[in-house]
Amino acid sequence: MTTPDRRPAVLEGSKATPASRDHFQSRLLVLAGVPLLCWVGWRALGYASSAGYAAHTFLISACALSTLFGLAAWRLRAATPGAAACGVLICFDITILSGRRGSGSVLSSGLTPLILLFLLTHAATRFRRDRKRTSVSSHEEKQGRNAAQVIANLGVAAVAAAQYCWIFHGVPRSVAAITIVPALQIPMLSALAEATADTLSSEIGQAVGGRPFLVLHWRRVTPGTDGAISAAGTLAGVGGAAIIALVAASTMGIRFLGISDIVLAATAGLFFDSLLGATLERAGWIGNDMVNFASTLFSAVLAYLLQAGTFG
Repeated sequence: MTTPDRRPAVLEGSKATPASRDHFQSRLLVLAGVPLLCWVGWRALGYASSAGYAAHTFLISACALSTLFGLAAWRLRAATPGAAACGVLICFDITILSGRRGSGSVLSSGLTPLILLFLLTHAATRFRRDRKRTSVSSHEEKQGRNAAQVIANLGVAAVAAAQYCWIFHGVPRSVAAITIVPALQIPMLSALAEATADTLSSEIGQAVGGRPFLVLHWRRVTPGTDGAISAAGTLAGVGGAAIIALVAASTMGIRFLGISDIVLAATAGLFFDSLLGATLERAGWIGNDMVNFASTLFSAVLAYLLQAGTFG
């Protein structure tokens, strides 16, 4: 005779955050994020001019590829028109502010890890979709992510990419500055790696991970439960973060210590995301967009602290 499951329904229940609160927080991210990203873009243009680019081809290429990036996301139904526009702005900011001038190629910037993030997460979202239990609406499945989701996942990375501009105020790079510039982009890359890890862990975990555990007390719960983790999902997430870090090493000159810092910060952010999901989100205080935003911010700040400790 089997014993009935007497665990509280909250472990298996649906989203606890009221829709009105969730929508308000998402709107707040958009209202605060879009002007901030526009300001970062304006600073990026100023930085490009004062830093003395050898030619305007870098700027033209950055604009063209950022536009193509947004159009591709929209045409693949991975993003709504508003989200695609935010993606264009974020892509432009990251490309300009993390580019390696000496190479002359926009691919030697955060653009390459950003494109890889999109490809990995797009594929993971569609992997064994019929086996996943998710609360995603049919509208979102057809139209893709909205602007709030894009800002929540990528906005921190775009702002973090401006670190060099804020520290050196757009002055031309000295020999010493060139040496530490890749390290200044590690917070940006950590935010991108955490966003990759979060999506991969959730999507792969639901597809192949079986019944996951709730991070607070390690009891098994239904796939898709806020704060739930699985071994398969966690390994996929950490692997995705490592891929982002290794690609950045080859395109942006990130060294071994920087690679380890990116993976460490992204992994910590991944577990922080699960902790927020199991506590504040399940309590109905914050929505998923706010959880994602807080997790990428946590990873970027942790990476910054790691770099601050490295450079004394």
